Amino acid sequence: MSFRHTGPTPPPPAPGERPLLPREAVALFTPAAAVVEGEAGARDADGAFPAASFRALHAAGVLTAPLPAELGGRGVGGPALLALLRRVGRASLPVGRVFEGHVNALALILRYGTPAQARRAAADARAGELFGVWNTEDGPGLRLVRGEAGALTLTGGKTFASGLGHVTRPLLPAEGEAGRVMVVLPTEREPGTPDPGFWQPLGMRATVSGRVDYTGAGVRPDDLIGAPGDYYRQPEFGGGALRFLAVQLGGADAVVASARDVLRRLGRAGDDAQCLRFAEVAVRLEGAWQTTCRAQARQDALPEGADPSSLLAYVALARAATEDACLLACEAAERAVGARGLLAPHPTERRLRDLRMYLRQPAPDAARLAVGARVLGAPDLPDGAWDPWEEA
Repeated sequence: MSFRHTGPTPPPPAPGERPLLPREAVALFTPAAAVVEGEAGARDADGAFPAASFRALHAAGVLTAPLPAELGGRGVGGPALLALLRRVGRASLPVGRVFEGHVNALALILRYGTPAQARRAAADARAGELFGVWNTEDGPGLRLVRGEAGALTLTGGKTFASGLGHVTRPLLPAEGEAGRVMVVLPTEREPGTPDPGFWQPLGMRATVSGRVDYTGAGVRPDDLIGAPGDYYRQPEFGGGALRFLAVQLGGADAVVASARDVLRRLGRAGDDAQCLRFAEVAVRLEGAWQTTCRAQARQDALPEGADPSSLLAYVALARAATEDACLLACEAAERAVGARGLLAPHPTERRLRDLRMYLRQPAPDAARLAVGARVLGAPDLPDGAWDPWEEA
């Protein structure tokens, strides 16, 4: 069964409405918060997709919020989008993960698609279709092939396809004749063949991130988004990591809050040892958040066509800072709550599993190598400089 919103469509913004500030973007989530938070434990227990959460997100206008106003959205981007992603991640990391993929797919279509494709995607989002980006694959991966009569078909499949069976507009990078291309396939036309046995994870169960085989699926010309190579264009590809960092930091917020609740019930929230432990966590989390927000500001200010290497190194810095901060939050929570707090269905136990699983994003060592190479390969700071990461 796929996710479809059946309630009223949220009203469009007023013409000429300004982009929302971070606090205003987070407020969009408020009507959906109780549903998302309330469903999280049940969906972890049964491994089902959090469909009620996404109905609530759509009814609140969250799923269309990143669209520009002229396409029926609120123009939420930059720091406001990061703040919204962090808040959703705090309520439920699986919901935050799937929502981030929805945002990513829409951004790619709006950036690289034709105006007609952008309008179609926006109309689908307003109607309740859920988007996602399924890029991970095994072996030869997904390929786009042209038959003798010129018909396009896919062969191969994807793994870690989050929201499988519920994402109705997956964006599928596939290897074509001239390079990697993006394909958006409506699932009502080409659902693929899912492998239900693939997804047996430690955490993030409710993302339903399965394996799907698309061999034989037909592709129409207007399913193709952009040109070959657009999916990996920088800085958008590397800079997109900032979105999942925001979700992860929201998950760390939930871990800390859960541990704090336990300590308060035990009357130990004022213990010096606990205060020192979570002071260090707070320092790391705030440092990671500020680094992530600064990276976003740098990306937003980067001129079109400029060299993105310095920015991408700074994004890698944000990745390393976030991973370290989130792992420290996990360790502090585990030490604080003890064995009783690590027994299911305690909320701390679920949140720790989800966060530790979600932190396993691809190529963490490569990100750290990029940071080290930037630091050791940088020239000496000129007179008057005070920040080795500041652009000249």
